[in-house]
Amino acid sequence: MDRATEQPSSHMPSEPELSHIRRKWLDVPYADQSPAQQMDLFLPDEGEGPFPLIVHIHGGAFRAGDKRDFQVSPWLEGLKRGFAVASINYRMSGEAIFPAAVIDCKAAIRFLRGNARQYTLDPSRVAVVGGSAGGNLAEMVAVSSGIAELTDPGLGWADESESVQACISWFGPTDFLQMDRQLAAAGLGPCDHDAPDSPESEYMGGQITILDPAWVQRANPITYISDNLPPLYLQHGSHDHLVPMMQSRIFAEAIETKLGAERVRFEILAGADHGGPEFIAAENMDKMFNFLERYLSASN
Repeated sequence: MDRATEQPSSHMPSEPELSHIRRKWLDVPYADQSPAQQMDLFLPDEGEGPFPLIVHIHGGAFRAGDKRDFQVSPWLEGLKRGFAVASINYRMSGEAIFPAAVIDCKAAIRFLRGNARQYTLDPSRVAVVGGSAGGNLAEMVAVSSGIAELTDPGLGWADESESVQACISWFGPTDFLQMDRQLAAAGLGPCDHDAPDSPESEYMGGQITILDPAWVQRANPITYISDNLPPLYLQHGSHDHLVPMMQSRIFAEAIETKLGAERVRFEILAGADHGGPEFIAAENMDKMFNFLERYLSASN
């Protein structure tokens, strides 16, 4: 595991094979403030749509990763089940600190809704998924619809909704200031999230233990739990040595306390680390797609 990038581990190739996908658009700009504001969009080979949409957000410690790396591969299996899949890039911490990445992800969703007819998408059936830093961003999208400080209408399609109907997050950080304490309690590590050059510190624009705690909490999805929250499915490895499992647990417990247990599903994958075969196994992906089918059903 490369701590410098903190991407989910996998035995998959670095870039998925896309030649067999007949209907696709690559490197589509969804805004014009940065070259990072691009997406890839894939449609099922069969059917005329409009298709329900999975929006994938890659991980990489808020500073690395790409929309077309191995992380999107398991989600492309959704094409066989009738989902369209968009995989997005966003401004990373080396270019712009929080909340730029959140703002970009939400701008991409507005773009997709604004162009739904062109791409034969169903704008009423949109889910967001991601792992690690991408899991945090997926959660932030899910919790923050309508929060002015986390959106930028100037990026386009201001009249379109940025809400989603479901969210799946794998091993995403939810409370940066608790991560090192939780790792130490679990006997895992390295416990270096509080360091001045940690991914979280770079993302927030300064060492998180020195910055105003209220500023750091603005990047944590727990801060924004409300009745607008769509159904969430959280999974985390029991032996995650980078983002402690307790990050997903405390998020799930906060949702249950405020909104009820029916709003969130939380699973611990026994023995799993920060990603790996347990997550992308066919049986687990079947659970992911079943969840998405339930909440992106045309009857909802």
